[in-house]
Amino acid sequence: MTEREATSETDAADDARATPPPGLGFPFELVRERLSEVDAFIAGQARSFDPGVEGYIAYVCEIGGKRIRPALAILAGGAAGEIDERQVKIGAVVELVHLATLIHDDIMDGAEVRREMPTASAKWGSSLSVLLGDCLFARALELAASFEDTAVSRRVSAAASAVCQGEILQTQRRFDLSLSREDYFKIISMKTGALFAVATELGSRAAGADAATQQGLREFGMRVGTAYQIYDDCLDLVGSEEIAGKTLGTDLVKGKLTLPVLNLIAGATDAQRDKLNKRLLLKEPIDVTALAGIADYDGAIERAIDTAKEFLEEARGHLVGLPGSPYRKGLEDVTLFLDALLDGCSS
Repeated sequence: MTEREATSETDAADDARATPPPGLGFPFELVRERLSEVDAFIAGQARSFDPGVEGYIAYVCEIGGKRIRPALAILAGGAAGEIDERQVKIGAVVELVHLATLIHDDIMDGAEVRREMPTASAKWGSSLSVLLGDCLFARALELAASFEDTAVSRRVSAAASAVCQGEILQTQRRFDLSLSREDYFKIISMKTGALFAVATELGSRAAGADAATQQGLREFGMRVGTAYQIYDDCLDLVGSEEIAGKTLGTDLVKGKLTLPVLNLIAGATDAQRDKLNKRLLLKEPIDVTALAGIADYDGAIERAIDTAKEFLEEARGHLVGLPGSPYRKGLEDVTLFLDALLDGCSS
């Protein structure tokens, strides 16, 4: 892509800012063609499975993520140097890991809808869905190992391990009122931040970036991923399933203590906290109505939003050393757009 074409696409993205679509949309217009290549690559992977399995894999790939992580890998590559097929492949690898985690998450959460379509577990049951997730994990690691640069497989494997460990830690701490903010941030840095971080790091590495630039973009990705998870946690409480395109309200029912809920607990009186603790000890489902009567519900969400915005501001600070380009602006636009989504949670 020429600089003129990139600038033109950036202008189009800026025009879209006035009426942003649901989800992360306009910042990725700059790399739309490359994301189409990611989609084609992932579709090709589905066709490489046994014919008896291919249809299942194709379905879960279609209803999966928004391609945020591949877009970040491509934008990071452009911001650090040049984009080629390596960022496309890295983006696809990271996305396959992410899709595997979504399948497993939906099983554990009992979610029935994703992108307005039945989840794999709702369609085929948990047993088959677990195996589908395993297939995607295995294929992602196989593809990562095919790079000449062995650091790719090491980084992707470490990120996949971090995601799984983060999910285990979160599952262990369900209904646990002693969960601290530090515990929460550790968990989401593993279960969400790790894949954002490896996408931006490896995207820049494939472009020939030096170690300092790779680390800076890794830190950028980690902070954007952390902010995005906080946004997702707020969305679970106040969002619309029609707009989100997935089942909401599962965190509370499953006893996941997310940042808004931790803020709520911190602001509760001793009597209110004791009441909530009893419900948690009995592993009773917690709903929004119950929480709204315990403490400052709106204020707890506002404080979580403010925290996410602080992470986004830190993320922008890690772009300072990069040369000016449409791709660096694209990375910054991601943070600004996520800022706008967070504002929507408080409206």
